[in-house]
Amino acid sequence: MSDEPFWRVKRLDEMTKQEWEQLCDGCAKCCLVKLEDEETDELIYTDVGCDLLEAGTCRCTDYPNRNKRVPDCIPLTPDNIEDIDWMPPSCAYRRLKEGRGLAWWHPLRSGEYHTVIEAGMSVQGRFTYESDMKGDIEDHEASWPFDDEDELGDEADD
Repeated sequence: MSDEPFWRVKRLDEMTKQEWEQLCDGCAKCCLVKLEDEETDELIYTDVGCDLLEAGTCRCTDYPNRNKRVPDCIPLTPDNIEDIDWMPPSCAYRRLKEGRGLAWWHPLRSGEYHTVIEAGMSVQGRFTYESDMKGDIEDHEASWPFDDEDELGDEADD
């Protein structure tokens, strides 16, 4: 048995369900509404979050039933991760898929859930609920889910 953490020795499709779930850093950027420009196919993030998102913890309030209650919710799985291109650069699933390690603030590295929030990587305090949204969704474009690329910190820096 290796002394290395599972995310360094296993491919995403080799992970157990528990290991897969532990990769989620709890940033909730995937819970933001995303738009696609029909002319350019460009992905546009908004600052509008799913109504099931709990603002304080950045966790889903009905995780087991999320894609039944929110038809647009697309759960990440080892089977679909290769086809999903809308995860932000800070996402652990994307980072591992691209051959990068986990960022220093990821709970599996820091040992603390709150480092995601302290590092400014979560949506906490930065979104409005879909049901509370004012104006058109197009008026809520947000670049900050991608602004953190230079602050990610590679695992190789250990």
